[in-house]
Amino acid sequence: MGNTKPATIYDVAARAGVSKSLVSLVLQRSPRVSEQRRAAVLAAIQELDYRPSTAAVSLAGTRSRTIGVVLDDFRNQWFVDLLTGLRESLQDQGHRLVVADRFLNTGLDVSPVEGFLSMRVEGLVIAGEPDSDMAIPASTPVVVAGGRALLPRADTVANDDLAGGRMAAEHLVGLGHVRLGFVGGRSAASDARLEGWRAGIADAARDGSDVTGTAVVLAADVTEETGVTGTNRLLDEHPDVTAVFAANDVTALGAMSAIADRGLRVPEDVSVIGYDDTPIAATRYVGLTSIDDRSIDIGRGAGARLLERIADPGLTATEVLVEPRLVARRTTARR
Repeated sequence: MGNTKPATIYDVAARAGVSKSLVSLVLQRSPRVSEQRRAAVLAAIQELDYRPSTAAVSLAGTRSRTIGVVLDDFRNQWFVDLLTGLRESLQDQGHRLVVADRFLNTGLDVSPVEGFLSMRVEGLVIAGEPDSDMAIPASTPVVVAGGRALLPRADTVANDDLAGGRMAAEHLVGLGHVRLGFVGGRSAASDARLEGWRAGIADAARDGSDVTGTAVVLAADVTEETGVTGTNRLLDEHPDVTAVFAANDVTALGAMSAIADRGLRVPEDVSVIGYDDTPIAATRYVGLTSIDDRSIDIGRGAGARLLERIADPGLTATEVLVEPRLVARRTTARR
């Protein structure tokens, strides 16, 4: 039976016929190594299937080139494009992403932030709403992507949720709907989208429309179940509602399910519009009208800002809001 112990940096050095410090220089992509010796070290790494320890590299005083990304919830598909944008911004600089769900191990009292700090990550991206009590050292660069920064020294790159909510109201009013409903839950993004939606309704009323809006906001996360429960409550109390704006796409799917369970049709009886324009919204089967939060651009912007903050930790914290856009599909129709 062969030796299955993983190769060490000393094994690589012995195979390449060089010193351990020279192997370290190659791993750091140092220009001070000759091409001949670099080739020998890289060949040895490949032959031995050597995988350098990020933690060991950090402890040795070299850069880890690792970025920790803390997600709100893996179930929310808006993170797909966000991570794509982050990767595009960071990979050209040789950075790798390590991703953790902040709620995945709550039963074990394990904080992903603490885990990332122990790995000596070069920076953190908090994707979603951060906790104000997150213990992040002042020396660690932080960018909040998609939420609003409650952390000192943290930059923000996010969607303009107020503008997106207003856009949803304008779309529905433009289609002739005058009895509108909103379904959302417990999140800062949901609250901002509701505020923008109400502002859009107020604008239409000032222009002479008799449009009215009713909101159901549950003390729960914005999930599919929130959409089912909230829409049932909305239509029980206001059966004249002909259009529902959901706080995000998964909530919109729940709204569509509740509408169908009542024997009603989308969009013939009730139009539905979501938010985030996640991959599921664009599928042919669903065809959900949604507000595109441009999360890929948020990811790109967050990655670029994090690199700037890594290069200059003393930068003043900034907030960048990305303008959303409407993507009309088949779940909304003229009244």
